[in-house]
Amino acid sequence: MASHNHSHVNDGHVADIAIIGGGIAGVSAAYWLAHHPSAPSVTVLEAEDTLAHHTTGRSAAQLIPNLGAIPLRPLTLASVPFFHAPPEGFAEFPLVTPRAVVTVAPPGDEAAFEAQLAAAQAVDPGTREIDVDEACALFPGLRPEACGRAMLEPSGDDIDVAALHQAFTVGARRAGATIERSWRLETAERSVLEGDASSNGTFERQAGGGWADRWLLGADDGRTLTARLVVNAAGAWGDVVAGICGVAGVGLQPRRRTAFMTPSTFDGSSAWPMVVDVAHRWYAKPDGTQFLCSPADETLSPPCDSKPEELDVALAIDLINQATTLGIRTVSSAWAGLRTFAPDESMVIGPDPEVPSFVWCVGQGGTGIQTAPAAGRLLADLTLDGAPSPFFDPRPETNLAVIDLAALTPERLVRRPVVTA
Repeated sequence: MASHNHSHVNDGHVADIAIIGGGIAGVSAAYWLAHHPSAPSVTVLEAEDTLAHHTTGRSAAQLIPNLGAIPLRPLTLASVPFFHAPPEGFAEFPLVTPRAVVTVAPPGDEAAFEAQLAAAQAVDPGTREIDVDEACALFPGLRPEACGRAMLEPSGDDIDVAALHQAFTVGARRAGATIERSWRLETAERSVLEGDASSNGTFERQAGGGWADRWLLGADDGRTLTARLVVNAAGAWGDVVAGICGVAGVGLQPRRRTAFMTPSTFDGSSAWPMVVDVAHRWYAKPDGTQFLCSPADETLSPPCDSKPEELDVALAIDLINQATTLGIRTVSSAWAGLRTFAPDESMVIGPDPEVPSFVWCVGQGGTGIQTAPAAGRLLADLTLDGAPSPFFDPRPETNLAVIDLAALTPERLVRRPVVTA
């Protein structure tokens, strides 16, 4: 691995905290870190020339309380009050609008349906089984014969992902954070500081110190940044970034998810709920005068600028046309994004046990948007205070369970050898 000469340090920028990645994970972490009382200086380093270019900008934009691994559900529930009543001045317009979710099980999928119904009711007591007539009344495009059982999750929401990402970005900047684009990490050199050489005495003192490291980060165009802490919010590239930083990976698995838009032939379909197959073979969600559809695929992929496969789109069209009367014949646009999972499908949040100045914020899977307010806050809490803040105190009205830190922090994972890019 190449390393920069220390004489370059003065040529580059200095920050207390460098965040690698400008998707929703990176900018939400930047927002909460920059607002911490210890007032750290924060710089976000985004490899692409636009923020949210990869996974964040390709989301289905739906909040589903009963989504993702069990340890992630408290993060969704802690985020719900934030979405509905964000801090003063955070967003100009509402971040969410109600959109219920109907899950359908074809005949023969009763066991999967029962398990999902129980899991959904544990998170959202308002979830209930509905009969086929009610399911077809809510989503008139359903074929009754394709619907053996159905459930309604009434507390789902559409999330305005672009507005949410923008609000975190603007809020982080207002609190003093800097955001660099086209800054692609190529080298990282960690050295141990002698004495207190913090760029910000307040940060060092209030955050408890303990970071004897200095990171010299180098971009592929020769720019450098010196930082005390590195936050890895690099999505599908999380283990690659760890390797560049000389930190063992956590076994991240990027998986491709395909989506496409198709025109609606129904009047009033924009108000319909999202409909999801219980076995995750397909879903369809109204989006204005169109439907956003997916085969809910999870094909393993290397980190890349993901593209849709025609076969996946064709498969989804076939399955959706069997289960509904949407009569999909044309696709107006198609895309794919990478949802990245740790081996146990829970997130990886918090300081690395071997290198505490390297902080993980990866493995969001398909829940990164709906958990972003809480995940970013938890990262800031664990990094600067060592424990969750009152933001995570159980609140009966949200059915919020206590955060299971052992299922989220990197200590739980078998470490992989250092990957060098």
